Amino acid sequence: MNRREALGAVGWILGGALISADLLVSCTAKPVKYNDLFDENQVAFLNEVGETILPETSTPGAKAADVGGLMAVMVQDCYTKEDQQVFLDGIKKLDEASEDKFGDKFMKLTPKQRTELLTAIDAEARKYQSEKKPEDPNHYFRMMRELTLFGFFTSEAGATKALRYIETPGRYDGCAPYKKGDRAWAT
Repeated sequence: MNRREALGAVGWILGGALISADLLVSCTAKPVKYNDLFDENQVAFLNEVGETILPETSTPGAKAADVGGLMAVMVQDCYTKEDQQVFLDGIKKLDEASEDKFGDKFMKLTPKQRTELLTAIDAEARKYQSEKKPEDPNHYFRMMRELTLFGFFTSEAGATKALRYIETPGRYDGCAPYKKGDRAWAT
């Protein structure tokens, strides 16, 4: 093979790689699946729900801990099929409640509207949980709220910035001084 043939072969290879890359990029219009049950849009939705429950203040919010991603993994890997369906239906119900109350999808609401909506749904969930029979499924919002709290407070952001944290704790002190306003301990 001479130099001219080698350059021609390299040109064909690089041209094919560029065309293939262009085709791959143009074929990703559909939402990408996060796992078998959730796509990226649903995970982003759950992050916003989590951020409404635990917003960013002087400490990071739930979105900084990617609670939506944790919810997707926990629901797929740890929940029964029935609870998975309740959770997935809950995402739709939350959007429907948003449209009924404010005339728009949850993701388009202002933070104040989101808080108002989730406060009303939380009251509904608490009432449902207190009246439910043992065989009834949990309320979808209870699952979302519990996973938000679990995901945030077990994340690096929650455990080190929202809670007090000592990487290697010392001795046990059952009578540690506590001042009003101190953060709880993560360790």
